[in-house]
Amino acid sequence: MIVNNLFPTSVAGFELGRDLSEVEREHLFNLETRPNQGNVTSVDNNVLNKPELHSLTEFLNGALQEYFNAVYSPKTDADLRITQSWVNYTKSGQYHHKHAHPNSLISGVFYIQAAKETDKIHFFKDGFQQLRIIPQDFNLYNSESWWLAAATGTLYLFPSSLQHMVEQVKGEDTRISLSFNTFPRGIIGDEIGLTGLKLG
Repeated sequence: MIVNNLFPTSVAGFELGRDLSEVEREHLFNLETRPNQGNVTSVDNNVLNKPELHSLTEFLNGALQEYFNAVYSPKTDADLRITQSWVNYTKSGQYHHKHAHPNSLISGVFYIQAAKETDKIHFFKDGFQQLRIIPQDFNLYNSESWWLAAATGTLYLFPSSLQHMVEQVKGEDTRISLSFNTFPRGIIGDEIGLTGLKLG
């Protein structure tokens, strides 16, 4: 049998490859928070605009451009810009509710503090299933959800429409993640095909 993986959903993983600096940690660990569904999130929703996080922002922007070029391979002069960024704090017993990110093309989550052995991010297949056949063995084709390990220094990029959530934290340490949304800038679409759009 030859299986052709048509129109897959691309979830890309990147590693920072270094420890966060003391300046970065001091800033990210001590932001003012507000209640969220299941956990708390930073009041500041543009945390990556801070000069203390310049190096981390460069890493995230580089990963975004690599993902955008590999998955979308734009013909026109277009790239992605980060539109909002915030930090999530999930204490022991708390969780991050199932959600997607409207008004964004690609979203990302970077793990500032997470336990690789127990912390996971769950993604969910979209759409109605006319027939539900219970699998004996789960795989990428028959699963309604799939999880990836959440580890300190790991970044995941994925389509903003992809539903995701994180289960209750099992350990004692607070799981801290930085999330962000993006939007294209430049020229997208095609003028001749009447889909041209210039984005500032």
